[in-house]
Amino acid sequence: MTTRLDQAQPYVLGLFRAVIGLLFACHGAASLFGVLGGPADGVPAGTWPGWYAALIQLVCGGLVLVGLGTRGAAFIASGSMAYAYFSAHQPEALFPLQNGGEAAALFCWSFALLIFTGPGGLALDALFGRKGTRATPGDEHEHEHGTEKQGTPVAA
Repeated sequence: MTTRLDQAQPYVLGLFRAVIGLLFACHGAASLFGVLGGPADGVPAGTWPGWYAALIQLVCGGLVLVGLGTRGAAFIASGSMAYAYFSAHQPEALFPLQNGGEAAALFCWSFALLIFTGPGGLALDALFGRKGTRATPGDEHEHEHGTEKQGTPVAA
């Protein structure tokens, strides 16, 4: 059972990455363009911090969704959600359930996880051979057993 779960791990992580990225990008699109239940006119361009936060959400969410520059985009997205939580939500009350900051806290920690795990399977990072990504599921097991192929990148 554990072996099967381990084999699925890169794909489940990739699905997690894609869903989190899509949800984050939807928040940005809603705020910028007034779609998906966002404000009718969107956030006025250049307003601090709303417009910049929405731009980060749309761009970083899109990058995380497709798995391109995942760790960098997740770092920026996580930081923006930490800022949102501590500047907008936490002053209202101590706990996220009390201050309306559940989404900010969940996004912050989800992106923090992706910083350390990388994009998982089915990411554009692997297609372009970006450093620090797993080329194919199973390469890390080959490395553990000393049977890695010549020229195959090994996950850090």
